[in-house]
Amino acid sequence: MSLNRAPENHVFYRNQNWHYPKIQRGEGVYLFEENGKRYLDACSGSAVANIGHGNKEIAEYAKEIMERIAFTHLSRFTVDTIEACAKKVSDWTPGSLNHVYFVSGGSEATETSIKLARQYFVERDGGSSSKWKIISKWNSFHGNTMGAMAMTGITGRKKIFDPMTVQFPKIPQFYHYRNPWGCETLEETSIRCAEALEAEILRQGPENILAFISEPVVGSAAPGIHPHPVYFQMVREICTKYDVLWIDDEVMAGFGRTGKKMAIDHYGDFVPDILCVAKGMSCGYTPIGAAVASDEIFNTIMVKGSGSFHHGHTYASNPLSTGIAHKVIEVIERENYVENCALQGDDLLRKMETLYKYPIVGDVRGKGLMLGIEFVRDQKTKTPFEASAKINAIVTAHCLEEGIVPYPGSGSADGVRGDHIQITPPINISKEETSELFEALEAAIKKTCDEVL
Repeated sequence: MSLNRAPENHVFYRNQNWHYPKIQRGEGVYLFEENGKRYLDACSGSAVANIGHGNKEIAEYAKEIMERIAFTHLSRFTVDTIEACAKKVSDWTPGSLNHVYFVSGGSEATETSIKLARQYFVERDGGSSSKWKIISKWNSFHGNTMGAMAMTGITGRKKIFDPMTVQFPKIPQFYHYRNPWGCETLEETSIRCAEALEAEILRQGPENILAFISEPVVGSAAPGIHPHPVYFQMVREICTKYDVLWIDDEVMAGFGRTGKKMAIDHYGDFVPDILCVAKGMSCGYTPIGAAVASDEIFNTIMVKGSGSFHHGHTYASNPLSTGIAHKVIEVIERENYVENCALQGDDLLRKMETLYKYPIVGDVRGKGLMLGIEFVRDQKTKTPFEASAKINAIVTAHCLEEGIVPYPGSGSADGVRGDHIQITPPINISKEETSELFEALEAAIKKTCDEVL
């Protein structure tokens, strides 16, 4: 039975059991409630508001575009803002990832990527191609549309829709803290995870495997976990060996969030076949996402093949959103926010590692300002709290009391148990604001310990 804590109005809120403070405005890294209470946005919404709130330069530029043109459909027209944004995105992506298919968000980006992968093999090999399965991982999240959900490896988010969803094969995540092999090093865990990919391809039959999808740094499913560089070296070799496309899901991790232009840049010169981006491309100033294809995929479909991608959305590639995204990326470049993210992220991670003194803190991890904390009932055994304890909700409530907003989650231990929070503040956060965030976070964790232990 619902607790009916949401405001009584005409909004269909996501969770009727949550009390929703009403935010009046945002300024920089802060949100302001209508009663004047200030929150430091320690998760940027959901790693979206990456350059903070209230950027007047972007607001003024958006007004200019709106006054010039409202909308065009890419099936019939092109506009300078669309072309400029595609060029700018391709400047940020590695290797031959040069062809940008704009959509309206992350779920559309990952769903677009698998349709693109399927059409690539059909165009290359003919309509009889048997490649259709996507290998993904447990403890992963790739979106909430039906195709994206089929790839998602969080059982709690998809269980009730299982009868309607394709059951794509899943393999273990590079989740060193809870690796199933008892590996002692991240490198060993990463190698075993990559070997699991090859084993699954062979089990399913390479002739049936369309693509493998992975986040380079995991977001809400198990925030902050990442592999040793050997993982993506092996992934690239395995995918090439078995004629499988590698899809890199950077919807959350891309555009500077991890202290590099793209998170895959942390791991060497290993280039995926398709890269999915969204959130940080516009930093919340407009809904937008993209699937970025390699020269090989583009040329096979659009030059040597039919010349038409069988896919589309009304608001994909609209001139307003692409213009705003282009301006946002220019601001990130000009202000050196990626470099700031790396600097502040290293500092914040060092501070967060001192939180192990609190017995409920099981693991602290991350890259740049894509950080996570996992909570446990027993540090030594890594035993999680029971789901009914709702530890992530208790931590979140105490964080809000202390004036910061984390991004809570659950199910990371076994699909049901396993509490965590994601810490992803705006990448333009200052050293002073980072210290404020940490002090509030520590106070909230201490309050939680006092309450539950």
